Amino acid sequence: MTSFATPEGLRSLLNRLDAAGPGAWSTDPEAEHLMRFTIDKYRALASKHHCEPEDSAAAAYEALRTPAVRLAQDPWAVVTRAVQVTLIAEERANGLLCAPSQARRTHISRHHDARRLSEYDADLLEFHPALWVSDVAPEQPAPSTDVPTGAFEAIDLAIAVFVALGWPFNTATCAMDYIAARLVECGSRATTHAMLRRDHSARALLDLDRRAWATLLRLTLGTPSPSLKSTSVGHGILLQLLIGDSIVDLLADDGLVLEISNSAPRPVRAIESDEVA
Repeated sequence: MTSFATPEGLRSLLNRLDAAGPGAWSTDPEAEHLMRFTIDKYRALASKHHCEPEDSAAAAYEALRTPAVRLAQDPWAVVTRAVQVTLIAEERANGLLCAPSQARRTHISRHHDARRLSEYDADLLEFHPALWVSDVAPEQPAPSTDVPTGAFEAIDLAIAVFVALGWPFNTATCAMDYIAARLVECGSRATTHAMLRRDHSARALLDLDRRAWATLLRLTLGTPSPSLKSTSVGHGILLQLLIGDSIVDLLADDGLVLEISNSAPRPVRAIESDEVA
């Protein structure tokens, strides 16, 4: 079994390649073995999304070079998720006949795959309801109050980012679900941030200190400052994911990675009986 097949082995190799400089990836024999290993590791995932195995290696290469993977609690988990997201975008791009960067955006990926007229035996006028003519005005559908499907995916991805950078899974899941529920009720990120900042009961239930709770709200909902409104800091993680940013994009932000890692709740050391005076 190769040394980099384990999380700590991969971390050790990535640290060595980073210390060796920019040319290490093209000259180091173990780096070549690592990329061949990723092709075999993600071959089934690539096949599932109708992509070539080499596409998964390219996605893994982009993720492996980021500091976030080296700092993650489980580097392979972050790489796997990054490869999955990239392959999904590649699959949607092939179906939509657009670039993968466009396929990542919710307002584009929600469309169906491109269809050719030659694929159907029926005439287009008979096949497509949009071209039918009727004297009766179509009934207007009632406005939907459901949360968009992309929002649930964004919440799941945000949870994955926090968990990968040291947050307990249960804490990250409960916190993100709670924030999302309040966001739906308030309808505004700024209003939600102001309300949750004073929500001491939620912070107590999640067992978070004031610093961790404030950092979680700021990173998730963004900063309401007018000067930062149009930046990634002002957008917040949830909005970044909703407008098409990927986990790789988030993990490439060293400042964001450090803030999430440093704010992760630390387990409280049990007090030994002989320490109690």
